[in-house]
Amino acid sequence: MIIHVVRPGETINTISDYYKIPVDRLILENGIINPDNLVIGQTIVIVPPKALYIVQSGDTLDSIAMKYSVSPMELIRNNPYLSDREFLYSGETIVISYQTDRLRTIAINGYAFSYIEKSILIKTLPFLTYLTIFDYRATSEGEIISIADDTEVIQLAKAYGVMPVMFVSTITEEGTIVREITKGILDNPSVQDRLIDNILQTLKAKGYNGINMYIEDITTDNLNSIIEYIKKASAIFHSEGYKVIVTTTPIINIQGPILIFEKPDYSKLSGYIDEILFASYDWARFYSYPSSIFPINVIKELLEYITSIVSPELLSLGITTLGYDWTLPYVPGATDAIAIANNNAIQMAADGNIPILFNEAAYSPFFYYIGSDEIYHLVWFKDARSFEARINLVAEYNLQGLSLWTIMRFDTQMWFIINTQFNIEKVPVTNSSH
Repeated sequence: MIIHVVRPGETINTISDYYKIPVDRLILENGIINPDNLVIGQTIVIVPPKALYIVQSGDTLDSIAMKYSVSPMELIRNNPYLSDREFLYSGETIVISYQTDRLRTIAINGYAFSYIEKSILIKTLPFLTYLTIFDYRATSEGEIISIADDTEVIQLAKAYGVMPVMFVSTITEEGTIVREITKGILDNPSVQDRLIDNILQTLKAKGYNGINMYIEDITTDNLNSIIEYIKKASAIFHSEGYKVIVTTTPIINIQGPILIFEKPDYSKLSGYIDEILFASYDWARFYSYPSSIFPINVIKELLEYITSIVSPELLSLGITTLGYDWTLPYVPGATDAIAIANNNAIQMAADGNIPILFNEAAYSPFFYYIGSDEIYHLVWFKDARSFEARINLVAEYNLQGLSLWTIMRFDTQMWFIINTQFNIEKVPVTNSSH
């Protein structure tokens, strides 16, 4: 795999000629939205195909897959645009395989709300092992609030061989963590029992295959009470045959541009759960210091610590698929940021003819611009270099896999990198409720 960084004077045609890959394939595989106006510093991923096939009249995905001894899901991963189509067009060219040696097989989890656009979900499911549905909030009384009907999403996940996982937290729809509720649950065994029972009844009624519990702010002070709660909940969920995942975000102290994280003994969790998912993002970053979300150097420092005390096979690394647009100058507690898709960031740079810069320490792209309000802005986002660096940490540290916040938008370039670098694990999916 080659990551080409656009230089002054280059066009999609000159890049196509140089790598001997057709323009339309470069656009399709990278999800390029500005082919006629590439931005200096924009990334384009180059992976030459190993085997191509020209569709013949009467061909179907199943017949082509059988001919080449691959699965239809692999064909869709290699040609994700086909998920939007009811049939193939005679004469079109599809990729059977790429010239790449995949590093290993990993599990991939994607977070989504149940109101995700159906076409995006269908395009994404072939890349997933687990689908974590972000629809349930716990109350201080141990009740559960559901924000939408998740029935169709659960059924679709199972149809694609993806395990649906129920996510329960005290996070609001706006991304705000209600820490008082969490503390109240941890301090009250009867509330815990009620919450666990409500979760179990929902798992059964909806047909989920697993539970993902979010535990924020794990410290040395509250670790023991968290362990007792997880121990009790996991014993019940495991006895009913459910996979148990805990998601936690390391506590980050932001001291200007410096990020420092706390180091509780996470190994105490490992005896009770199937997976610890370390979210390398904050659920709401709107008033934080303007920087790359969890720079690569900080992630490495975190992984060095965690893998020294917890078996890597239990760990998954969370990465965000979003960028943020801050206004400047930064005023702590007052300066806010707007979450934006990576492609939107690129389009902003293209519209303003603004070169994209790159921070080597954070391994993230950024640029400055002056908005229509005449206010200075700073945009940090992710590109192919960012994704490759973070994804490769899974292989470097031998982690179980990746978790993506969120899959509500389809990032073509990110999935292209994942698909050409890793095989995707599939796990048994129970089609009926327990």
